[in-house]
Amino acid sequence: MAGLKTFAARVWARQTDARYRKIRSSAVTDQQKWFRRLIQTGRATAFGRDSGFDHIKTHTDFVRQVPLQTYEDIRPYIERIIGGEKDVLWPGRPRYFAKTSGTTSGTKYIPISRQSMPYHIRAARDMLLLYTAVSGRTDWLDGKMIFLQGSPALDNKGGIPTGRLSGIAAHYVPRYLQKNRLPSWETNIIEDWETKVERIIDETLGQPMTVFSGIPSWIINYFEKIVARTGKTIGENFPQFSLFVSGGTSFEPYRQRFDELVGRPVDLLETYPASEGFMAFRDDYRRDDLLLLTDHGIFYEFVPLEQMGDDQPERLTLEQVETGRDYAIVLTTNAGLWAYVIGDTVRFTSTDPYRIQVTGRVKHFISAFGEHVIAKEVEEAMRRAVERFGVRVAEFSVAPCVNPPQGLPYHEWLVEFVEPPADAGAFIRFIDAQMQEQNIYYRDLIQGKILRPAVLRQIKPGGFNRYMADMGKLGGQNKIPRLKNDRSLADRMQTLGMIND
Repeated sequence: MAGLKTFAARVWARQTDARYRKIRSSAVTDQQKWFRRLIQTGRATAFGRDSGFDHIKTHTDFVRQVPLQTYEDIRPYIERIIGGEKDVLWPGRPRYFAKTSGTTSGTKYIPISRQSMPYHIRAARDMLLLYTAVSGRTDWLDGKMIFLQGSPALDNKGGIPTGRLSGIAAHYVPRYLQKNRLPSWETNIIEDWETKVERIIDETLGQPMTVFSGIPSWIINYFEKIVARTGKTIGENFPQFSLFVSGGTSFEPYRQRFDELVGRPVDLLETYPASEGFMAFRDDYRRDDLLLLTDHGIFYEFVPLEQMGDDQPERLTLEQVETGRDYAIVLTTNAGLWAYVIGDTVRFTSTDPYRIQVTGRVKHFISAFGEHVIAKEVEEAMRRAVERFGVRVAEFSVAPCVNPPQGLPYHEWLVEFVEPPADAGAFIRFIDAQMQEQNIYYRDLIQGKILRPAVLRQIKPGGFNRYMADMGKLGGQNKIPRLKNDRSLADRMQTLGMIND
């Protein structure tokens, strides 16, 4: 049976590789096809009638008829769906609601249609098949695999099954992988994160694990508990472990700690999934960027980041984007989202084919003084500092200090070290220099004596987990914001006593 599975995987991988060679070269025409198809389908919906879809023939028409949408804009339509109405955002009723949490909108219910759900599953499958095509490896199929995810037990909202996207996806694990899958259903539905992780450790230790997948911060939390329990590295505990699939946030800030815990090299695949759609994945594990999925039920628009908030920002289509520039990504999908701003920013590394890096969140930036510092910049500065000083960092976040008791304002770096630097002053000076090198506006503010250089605050061990638990967001798909334009996180950490004096 194992030999048959390996043979089938290799054949399927070659077919998938051939299909993606065509997809990479037809991205623009595929986007035009999806635009026409989505608009045509949307005409039969309440949103389409309200927005004059009958008058939309071109992208220019679409921009004129449909302004950028946030969740608050579509909330009335979501409430109509919950109330039992059909054909509201998309024909019929959603197959699922993906439940997410927002800082301003509270709980969000993102529709997933019968047409869109297969694309979530197809993207994950194709990524693994392309990995086999590029690497030639099929040994990952021979062992056990785990996705550290939300509970697959679904609630009900207006007659529609509702849960976290990862929990919904758990219902779609292919039959040929069911025997390889961990943890058990009983463990997976445990809501308390600490209890769930301990139970997952019980089930995975001693198993021939080949693939781990999940948000990096929570995988590392899980790995740290295994190492603490066994006294062995992850590589020693799981000698067949060969592939890590990362998603939800940038892997780079966690790479050093991950490598230390594992103790030997493993291959990495990064993904860009969201409740709104599966947008990109690493189609070549040897690269550090992601292939944008242009034939997966989504029509993309890109707004230059500096124009977000303008009354009439440019809304660029795929053929208009440039490399090296940050854009807010906007989705129109076959689940009934129209010109929807999901809040992420991306940067194109290539336009032949179209490859991206996720650079942060539209709302996760610091621009208290016009500097507009983004996540990618602080992550890169930290990566260089960790490499230069040989320290180990568990987690970090950055906030502005606008009105300090004395002296000029500054950026405050809250850092939880596993192993702190011998010279903390040199460490933060190096970080500040890296920030000035990357961001000219920040450099001008420092040199103009508007800001003073960055300040380091060391967080007590376990401090960020304590903060997440206090916020009711420990575990699952929740992530520490890499930076915030206010003091809410920093002040709460201070109140909890998690900042070393």
